[in-house]
Amino acid sequence: FDQQLGLAIIAGLISGTLAWKSCWTEWFDRDDPSGSGDWELLSDLRKEYPGKVCDKPVDIEVQTLSGLTPDAAGDVVDKDKGFVCKNVDQKGKMCDDYRVRFSCYSPFCAEEVCWTEWFDRDDASGTGDWEGLSDLQKQYPGKICKKPKYIEVVTVSGDIPATATGQDFLVFNPTEGFVCKNGPGQYCQDYKVRFGCCCE
Repeated sequence: FDQQLGLAIIAGLISGTLAWKSCWTEWFDRDDPSGSGDWELLSDLRKEYPGKVCDKPVDIEVQTLSGLTPDAAGDVVDKDKGFVCKNVDQKGKMCDDYRVRFSCYSPFCAEEVCWTEWFDRDDASGTGDWEGLSDLQKQYPGKICKKPKYIEVVTVSGDIPATATGQDFLVFNPTEGFVCKNGPGQYCQDYKVRFGCCCE
């Protein structure tokens, strides 16, 4: 337990307010229970939603898509490294479909994020859809900050989140941008991207 953190919390309690602000992330639902169960692991969520979960969450909230807690749904679950509901652990039933969110301390909460416009510099007609950050910054000078903290990617047609298309991505992070590469069994959709920057 960090001594300075402890002193800060004690000081906050004495003054009547907690010194460390916390906030909740958005809800995430990356898996469903059709296979071995519903796996909403923190490591997987960080890969699929870069920059949207803090490094060290202090709490996790879990509920079914209809709003029930695991206890109310009658599921046996594990919250050690995110959330896991294994079908094999249930009695005479499969896991319900769950979503999760995480509580984080500042400065994660304190940052105000400003989003750029949407960019679509490439399409998938060649080797794939290449929306690299460096290329976009050259093509649209002054419209993207030097070091974005977040990235959002959706299809040009229908605004479907990239993570919901079932396609594989070569690059998907705010520091490099986004690349979907055509290959055996995959022809990329046309995507557009935007970046989240610290507001100035």
